Amino acid sequence: MTESKINTPLIPPSSHNLPDFKKSIKLKYVKLGYHYLITHGMYLFLSPLVVIFAANLSTFSLQDLQDLWNSLQYNLISVVLCSSLLVLLSTIYIVTRHRPVYLVDFSCYKPGDDRKCTMKMFVDQSRLTGEFTEENLQFQRKILERSGLGNSTYLPQGVLNIPPNPSMKEARKEAEAVMFGAIDELLAKTNVKPKDIGILIVNCSLFNPTPSLSTMVINHYKLRGNIVSYNLGGMGCSAGLISVDLAKKLLQDHRNSYALVISMENITLNWYFGNDRSKLVSNCLFRMGGAALLLSNRWSERRRSKYRLVHTVRTHKGADDKCFACVTQEEDSKGRIGVSLSKELMAVAGDALKTNITTLGPLVLPMSEQLLFFATLVGRKIFKMKIKPYIPDFKLAFEHFCIHAGGRAVLDELEKNLQLSNWQMEPSRMTLYRFGNTSSSSLWYELAYTEAKGRVNRGDRIWQIAFGSGFKCNSAVWKALRRVNPAKEKNPWIDEIDCFPVDVPKVSVI
Repeated sequence: MTESKINTPLIPPSSHNLPDFKKSIKLKYVKLGYHYLITHGMYLFLSPLVVIFAANLSTFSLQDLQDLWNSLQYNLISVVLCSSLLVLLSTIYIVTRHRPVYLVDFSCYKPGDDRKCTMKMFVDQSRLTGEFTEENLQFQRKILERSGLGNSTYLPQGVLNIPPNPSMKEARKEAEAVMFGAIDELLAKTNVKPKDIGILIVNCSLFNPTPSLSTMVINHYKLRGNIVSYNLGGMGCSAGLISVDLAKKLLQDHRNSYALVISMENITLNWYFGNDRSKLVSNCLFRMGGAALLLSNRWSERRRSKYRLVHTVRTHKGADDKCFACVTQEEDSKGRIGVSLSKELMAVAGDALKTNITTLGPLVLPMSEQLLFFATLVGRKIFKMKIKPYIPDFKLAFEHFCIHAGGRAVLDELEKNLQLSNWQMEPSRMTLYRFGNTSSSSLWYELAYTEAKGRVNRGDRIWQIAFGSGFKCNSAVWKALRRVNPAKEKNPWIDEIDCFPVDVPKVSVI
């Protein structure tokens, strides 16, 4: 038998064969259909009942309505009791319900071009200080090349000077430039007078002078004497969301108020001039920046506000010794202070993230995802089934993601664990590239990027998530109240947004 006859099929192919449904129907559409069915199941169930009720109501005559009215006249006590109960329940609801918190607007500080620091400049400046060994200069070069940072990040003048001048005077200059620059822009955008601000919260982890940063703001803008002010220190890169959560709670007790929240970090006095490698990583990642937000609980502000705060979820793992010690400010063997990053950092961050999204999930995920997660959990724990744990699809709960731009490794890990696309990770990666790790303010540079791209539409949900020393993982969920028109916006991206996104190589050779 010839080879052609051997390869000849027993049944000749037909053009009328059924298609391979496994190939022609994508599973994602099946999942979306399931999600839609579960989410709108109640409406689908009630629709026939509504139709039946409407049909019966249409048969009512004027005589039937007259008879109903006459019957109520002879049951005055029942009418009064029902009305009283309705008024009582309405009063309880109005008094006990949480007041909505609106984000009127926010601003991000953008330093001048004289503060820009390219990667080559960073390496050259580090060498000129004479403080680092050649091995540690090469170590910093390698970290920087793989960091995901670009050549347009900013450093304060006290660090850029040769020799550097890490003094209290220079640190105050940096703090004033960042805070007042962001606040001036915010007040101009919102037309709110400083005297109208009733709550002030400033967070800066490593720089805590006396008088405090919040007092510096009060003095500069001559804020009113009965202002409720807080100065948060030592709470790491997630302190911005802690400040938002604190402002939310304060706005529940102070009616018709504005809350000004300022998130920043100070580089000048926290630059490490030693040779402990665990402390040199922060030099390569942290850069100058800050943000100011105006929150309000006034009903009149809803119309012009950008977002409504939906949820805040805070997770603190400080009771665990490993979590507590993974990010620590301490002295090296020569008495020089720096921030040490433990090798356990990524594992600790992953555990904190898991705890945080376990709490957040039931608040934001559609019922379809919760049922799948619950069914998988029951199968694994009760029936001992060998199936993979189900990871909820948070893309069904949010349109936009703002993940703290702490470093490329952090962003890579979250992209993988949350199964996010390049488009969804773009604001975080571009913020890291353009501005570096600006600590607690990075989330707002990311949201500003999303706005500058014209991606925020009314009803969109935004998830902000940040990590901080301690160890903490905090989340905030916002809902857009209107479409944000980039043509009417003023933020640090507007003048150059057409240049982004850019391709960030795994290694940027200096």
